[in-house]
Amino acid sequence: MVKVMTAAIEKKLRTYGSWTSPITSDLIVSGSIDLGSIQVTDEKVFWLEGRPTEDGRYVLVQRDKFGKISDLTPVPYNVRTRVHEYGGGAYLIDRDMVYFTNFSDQQLYRFNHVSLQVNIEIIPGDERCRYANMTMDVQRNRLIAVREDHTKADCEASNSIVSINPDTGDTVVLTSGYDFYSSPVLSPDGNELAWMCWNHPNMPWDESEIWLADIDAEGLTINSRRVCGGEDQSTGHPVWSPDGTLYFVSDRNGWWNICMYDAESVKTVYRADAEFGAPHWTFGQSNFVFRSASELICTALDKGENKLLSIKLSDGLNSATVDAIGVPPAISTVEQFDLGFSVISNLQLADNQLFFLGASPTECKAIVSLDLSQRTTQLLKKATDLKIDEGFISTPEVIEFPTGDNATAHGFFYAPVNRDFEAAATELPPLLVFIHGGPTGATNNAFNLSVQYWTSRGIAVLDVNYRGSSGYGRVYRNSLYKNWGVVDTEDCISGANYLALRGDVDVEKLAIRGGSAGGYTTLAALTFSDVFKAGASYYGVSDLEALARDTHKFESRYLDRIVGPYPQQRQLYRERSPINHTDRLTCPVIFFQGLEDEVVPPNQTEMMVDALRDKGLPVAYVPFEGEQHGFRIAANIKRALDAEYYFYSKIFEFELAEDVQTVIIENL
Repeated sequence: MVKVMTAAIEKKLRTYGSWTSPITSDLIVSGSIDLGSIQVTDEKVFWLEGRPTEDGRYVLVQRDKFGKISDLTPVPYNVRTRVHEYGGGAYLIDRDMVYFTNFSDQQLYRFNHVSLQVNIEIIPGDERCRYANMTMDVQRNRLIAVREDHTKADCEASNSIVSINPDTGDTVVLTSGYDFYSSPVLSPDGNELAWMCWNHPNMPWDESEIWLADIDAEGLTINSRRVCGGEDQSTGHPVWSPDGTLYFVSDRNGWWNICMYDAESVKTVYRADAEFGAPHWTFGQSNFVFRSASELICTALDKGENKLLSIKLSDGLNSATVDAIGVPPAISTVEQFDLGFSVISNLQLADNQLFFLGASPTECKAIVSLDLSQRTTQLLKKATDLKIDEGFISTPEVIEFPTGDNATAHGFFYAPVNRDFEAAATELPPLLVFIHGGPTGATNNAFNLSVQYWTSRGIAVLDVNYRGSSGYGRVYRNSLYKNWGVVDTEDCISGANYLALRGDVDVEKLAIRGGSAGGYTTLAALTFSDVFKAGASYYGVSDLEALARDTHKFESRYLDRIVGPYPQQRQLYRERSPINHTDRLTCPVIFFQGLEDEVVPPNQTEMMVDALRDKGLPVAYVPFEGEQHGFRIAANIKRALDAEYYFYSKIFEFELAEDVQTVIIENL
């Protein structure tokens, strides 16, 4: 995003919601892409681009040493895996070769990225198996990957870590027995394999383990042993240092801090009330890398913002002295890089150059290169090159507000901003409360065109990190245990009321929106309170029982912790399901749903729509063919955004700022 400054302009008087904005839905879908999954070699940088204008296809892109950027995977290839449904870790760069999973058939493919002509060939395999998180075992000329096996009908998919012969497709199971696996990493000498795993009913941020095994002459794992984790401890992100020491994160002191294993014990590398890891929703995360055996570069999330740190490890760290939990060993230096980015992820290192995804409240996501010696940065690719006058950009205020049980919740508040318009001094703006998914996820303050779409039209936005969100330590994250639909809903209501009491927004024009788990919180807030006057549910959960019965393996026991065991506590599920309490719902709702969604199936939405329709409440339903969990096709993203705006204009009775495609609102 490129900011353009202009001279002061005399503002016109127009009601909130009716301000004309250059940030249109067409602009958002035509000028923006998703960026992620960075990998590097000594001469090239690779990443994935999600392109709404290509039906949401993920394209592998490379930038060579001369700065030339080019696509590597042509149509119809879509570099995306469905392991755990949320995917990630869909490709691997190994020397001259690229290995990737293609979305349509979930098969593995390979090609030579150095060759002048890309010839993509399939690696033989069973189409009922899916792969992710690949690494190359160079000594044995084989891939190692997480496999999700769907070959047994009427059974839950099985997960394991396997080796794959890239020439024949033959696979060998290296470790199995746990319900879930992730992050297989080989030691520098190739003689040890570490990984992360966990079992039902845990999610990886509840309880997970780091394991280590030796590799024998036949390439099989032997002497497998648990290094860390279990017993209400979450671990993850295993990484080997150049000298063959295993590092990972653990929340054993209440925060995801970096630890190391010296073959005798686990030591905390650096103790801080900050998160050096993230919830394991997707494969391929990278929160710290090694510059040398004695220095690591890491990102730490502190109060909703990321910091980039250099930690130089003291010689004493690898001694036999064992630090007590929560007591850091001697650290030579902890230094922060002041780069201006508040969101930093996906760290990769090559030849003293650090590459990462970076963003800030005024700058969109970009692929960034940092020269660690010169401390200079370069933006290699931005999610958008759109030129937007800063007079239309709302910068977020970090807020903390009181909520139930004498707790404090967090969020980012965006006031309406438009260089051309203002409302009457006696008028207050509507508020749209954003609810992130997960629910064990988090929002951040990265520049987001979808937020600016609303604020530049005169609608305030509160983006909430309710209790249960990640990024604020284990205690805050665990606040959601047994309380989903309770504390998250309470925090959204508290945040809206807080802003209304401050005089920032109109208490009579409060709306709420969310997708997936955020859609459930949206529906719960609309059903079990009368604070919000309208809402929008994007593929949201309405029936917790149906979710517990119908969802995919990764989340099939998620609700055990955040609601209660099912069916033992079926009554609690019924009590918290909005579908069973539509008699308490008194405001209009618009619903958006992908018809191929296997995480939250369409029947979840359709049951709710039917209930509101029968009750006579204003309701709109916008289904999308070809969409799954989350919308990736440009036309559908545009349609949903404009339909939601049209919906609020009718409910809150303000004029549309521009012509948009209408949506049928029944019972209005």
